[in-house]
Amino acid sequence: MKILILGAGKMGTFLTDVLCVQHEVALFDLNPKNLRFVFNTYRMTKYEEIKEFEPELMINCVTLKYTIDAFNAVIQYLPKTCIISDIASVKTGLPEYYKQCGMRYVSTHPMFGPTFANLEDLSNQSAIIISESDHMGKAFFKDLYGSLKLKIFEYTFLEHDETIAYSLSIPFASTMVFAAVMKHQEAPGTTFKKHMNIARGLFSEDDYLISEIMFNPFTSGQLTKIREELKHLLEIVDAKDTDKLHTYLKKLRKNIE
Repeated sequence: MKILILGAGKMGTFLTDVLCVQHEVALFDLNPKNLRFVFNTYRMTKYEEIKEFEPELMINCVTLKYTIDAFNAVIQYLPKTCIISDIASVKTGLPEYYKQCGMRYVSTHPMFGPTFANLEDLSNQSAIIISESDHMGKAFFKDLYGSLKLKIFEYTFLEHDETIAYSLSIPFASTMVFAAVMKHQEAPGTTFKKHMNIARGLFSEDDYLISEIMFNPFTSGQLTKIREELKHLLEIVDAKDTDKLHTYLKKLRKNIE
């Protein structure tokens, strides 16, 4: 299959490396410097090259801020039979875009980042495929993600964004709060070191990626829950109420079973 990938970021180059073994792949980026270390694939910087390539599938890997702009920029150069796709971590605005663009589409979300994940073994990672997507597109990504040993889930657009608000917004926000109040320790304990490693990993990510997660329309509700739990914990601590703390800890242990 002839596959065009938009955006030579971390995920775009990762997918290029994975797909170029079995497919004819072209990687497009407006900045030629981003294509310097890409091999076994066509490197494109001009829209006219896309038209000549005639891709059967286009995977949009640019950051969410520019996802729809990237679609609009290239769609006139794609064959009408091309399936367009995104891997955005938040799907806001995409259902409406796909409905009006008139192209077949498939929307997915690989639930790992090349920064954090062990790319040699992704068997503990997951991917979401949007159920409203084109049948052929879904079949392609099921094969792709299956070959990477990812756990595959099928959600609607709405279910996806609700899930992401829970599974990513809460840990992202918790890490931000940790970083905001922490002080460097000369003799840090094991738990502190683990939190510090998580924080360093998160803040090594692109600001736009973090923004995608935090500006999910369902994130605010999750942050409200965090605030309520912190208020409750503060009341227990201020009162030095051992019984209430033990009850609270019992509840938390049950939550993580």
